[in-house]
Parts: sequence; structure tokens; C-alpha cells
Amino acid sequence: MLIQLTEEQKMLRDMAREFTRNEIAPRDKWMDENGFDWDLCKKITEAGFMGANIPEQYGGGGGGIVDTTIIANEFAKGSASIATFVGGHWLASNLILENGTEEQRQKYMPEAVEGKIFAFGLTEASAGSDAAGIKSIAEETEDGWVLNGGKAWITNSGVADYYVILALTEPELGTKGISAFIMPKDTEGLAVGKFEEKMGVRGSATCELAFNNIRLPKDALLGTRGKGFVMAMQTLDIGRISAAAVCAGIAEHAMNLAKDYANERKAFGKPIKAFQGVAFRFADMYAEIKAMELLAFDAATTKDAGGRCTLDAAAAKLFATERATQICIQAQAVFGGNGMSKEYDIERLLRDARVWTVMEGSTEILRMIVSGNVLAQK
Repeated sequence: MLIQLTEEQKMLRDMAREFTRNEIAPRDKWMDENGFDWDLCKKITEAGFMGANIPEQYGGGGGGIVDTTIIANEFAKGSASIATFVGGHWLASNLILENGTEEQRQKYMPEAVEGKIFAFGLTEASAGSDAAGIKSIAEETEDGWVLNGGKAWITNSGVADYYVILALTEPELGTKGISAFIMPKDTEGLAVGKFEEKMGVRGSATCELAFNNIRLPKDALLGTRGKGFVMAMQTLDIGRISAAAVCAGIAEHAMNLAKDYANERKAFGKPIKAFQGVAFRFADMYAEIKAMELLAFDAATTKDAGGRCTLDAAAAKLFATERATQICIQAQAVFGGNGMSKEYDIERLLRDARVWTVMEGSTEILRMIVSGNVLAQK
């Protein structure tokens, strides 16, 4: 790792690494085949990771973005699914932490620490990359709000206890008319669709949500009316830092699997690591993984210091997701034909990495963000 960690952060890293080795990694194949692991979720809560981002005054670990980036990176070395699940939980709870009233923080933050699962609902069937194109509407009434519409591809949907939902409150104002709302899972009028059969990160839950005349109280509004889109974009900066760290973890996992195989597999009377065509792959993989880590932790450090990190977070995710996919392909090639078999874990890592090129902003959208920011600089 290419940043200077505090002693507390080193301890956090070591704890996350040990937990990943003992609890997460052994369950990844099961989750790929069976879906969300409730027992593992309970263990993650008991170990304190669910509340790692929550201030100590609410019972959490009091960690910043660097801290959660450390955990996401370590978890991804054992399971991209678990890193995705926890990252989605942090993303939604951070929205409440940073934008909620004190009453909302006191209500929801302890629950986030204690294992209640949170999900962030922005994407819709016709509004993915074009997040400003959402159609869900929340109409104000005398005693609250009436929500109609739906969401798609929401991480943790179907297992979440609480959703942070973005909806139009003044459609005529475009992005300035989008607001955020906190919605419990048992709200009348909420319909949860089937779990998506995704290509990768199959152990994280993803469903469609449908809103049919859902009545929410006035205090369900999160933050200022009309500021939901701005809140979401700021939160996505954090999500993209986490995504970069997750992809660095996937890539390191893939490299280590390939390294073990290259040491054991023999061809022409010697281990295949002795062949330059194989060995040179590891030089490229290692250098790119270190670059991915540096980009992720540099953006995290900027965010923790109170700086704006939109450009750096987008650049970190852009580089990490694309290179992680290529590293998994390179690692798979080391396995030869065996790399195509589900008997070997490497094919699962490739599927996981490929999914991340779309989540939290596709490669094309990230290139638009990065190029736009760079070209606008004086």
C-alpha cells in the first residue's frame, strides 16, 4: 500500500485481512452459487464493520473514507460480493449521516451499526447513466408525501431494512427538483421484485423496486428539498473511491491465484513461472495494482481532508475497473484451459471485475466526467 497509515489504520487493515481470510473468502463460492449470506452479514455486524463509517457518538467505529477504503480493499480480496454489499450499506448510511437532521441521525445511525441494512436508490430502468432522467415522483400532501415510480439495479435491495430514495418533487425544475427520502422496507405500497441473476458479484442482492402510492411522513425527507441530486453526486464520489479499492482487491486476489498456480504447474519439465511469457505478466499486474491503490487512497485522503474529489474519484474508478478486468484476463491466461473451468476461482473473479465496469458509473460516463473536468481546468 502506497500511503502512510496510522497505527490505528494498520490495526484496522490487519483485522479486516484476518476476518476476510477466516470468514469471507471461504464463503465466496457459496454466495456465487446461492446468493446473499445472512449468516456472514451477522458476523460482519458483530465484528463492527457495518458501522465503521459511523461516528462513535452513535456507537460506530468513527472511521473516515480512508478507513472504509481499507476495509473494502481487504474484503474484496476474499469476496467482491461482500465488499459490494458493505459498500452499498455505507453509501446509503453516509447520505443520512451527512445530510440528515440530528433526530434522523440519532434514529438511523445506531441501527446501521447494529446490522440494519441500508440501500441507496437512484437508478431507474430508464435512468442509469442519465441519473438526472429519473421519473419517480414524490408529491407533497398535508401530512407528508405520496411516492410513485420505481427503481432498478439497487445494491442491497431485497435485503435492506431502509432505503434512501431519490424522487422528483418539482419535475419542472429538472435536477434542482430532485429530493431524497428515507423509506423503511415494510412501507405499504413497496413491492420488491425478484433477485437479479447477475453475471458477477452474485452474492450481493439486487432487485427492482416498485412504488405504488406509498405514503411517507414529512420527516421522511432527507436534507433540503430539491437538493437530492447534489447529495447523490457527492455521495457517488465516495462510492467510486470504494469501487476503485474493491477492484484493486479483486485484481490482487486474481494475481495471487495465478502466482500460486504458476509456482505449482509444470510444463516442459519445469514450473511455468520459469517462462518469461508467464513471468512478465506478473510485473504488469503488480505495477497496475499498486497504481490502482494509489489512486483510490489519494482520493480518499482528499475527501477526508474536506477537499473536492470528484475528478480524482472518477479517475480512480475508471482506471481500476478497466485494469482489474484486464488483470483478471491476464491471470486467467496463466491457468490456460483450467482458467475457463468453474473448478478454479479465477473465472469468478473475472465476472466480478467485469460487473464493476458498469456499477457506480460506467466507463463511458467516467471518461466524460474526467475529460470534462480536465479540459475545464485553467
